[in-house]
Amino acid sequence: MVPILLILLRSVINSLKSDVNGTAFRLISFIGEPVIALLIGMFLALLLPKKFSFNMLSASGWVGKAMQDAASIILITGAGGIFGKILQNSGIAGQLGDMLAEANLSIWLPFLLAAAIKTAQGSSTVALITAASIMLPMMSTLGFETEIQKALVVVAIGTGSAVFSHANDSFFWVVTQLSGMDVKTGYRLYSTGTFILGTSGALLLFICHLIIS
Repeated sequence: MVPILLILLRSVINSLKSDVNGTAFRLISFIGEPVIALLIGMFLALLLPKKFSFNMLSASGWVGKAMQDAASIILITGAGGIFGKILQNSGIAGQLGDMLAEANLSIWLPFLLAAAIKTAQGSSTVALITAASIMLPMMSTLGFETEIQKALVVVAIGTGSAVFSHANDSFFWVVTQLSGMDVKTGYRLYSTGTFILGTSGALLLFICHLIIS
């Protein structure tokens, strides 16, 4: 809990940057950095045993076992992230966006844009940003002019970015490895779950769009 609280505190302090100055601000900004906060949490974890022993730092102790459990997860997650980054740099997201942008699909267009980009290259953040940048100049042309219509487009992009997380998404490996699932089970449970999450959200959004429009 300590790292999470430190990171949250740093976010709050940064939002009040104009009102908070001095040594306290710099200190909180430093210890609230994610890496520093996690490092503090790690050292605090060493206080959990009733008696500290250097055997805890050995290969058969806490640290050694933790490194053995975490090493494969870190490597596989990193590989999944690299795979996704390669696909991002390949320009596939832009090509998919250009292809779908030519079709007039109403509120389904932002959803399908984000979903296609997310599925192709794995990153939800890239899917959000790319889909939003493609949709922005077309908003008036597609008839999304009121504030509520623009809000629906934003939600549609969000639901699309949640669709079908699989091997090119580093978070897919985080979930499967930490939960002990093999890849086949991960596709059957986690990937299918993200697909249901995104599409069900899109269906509810489409119903709202019909009611509002």
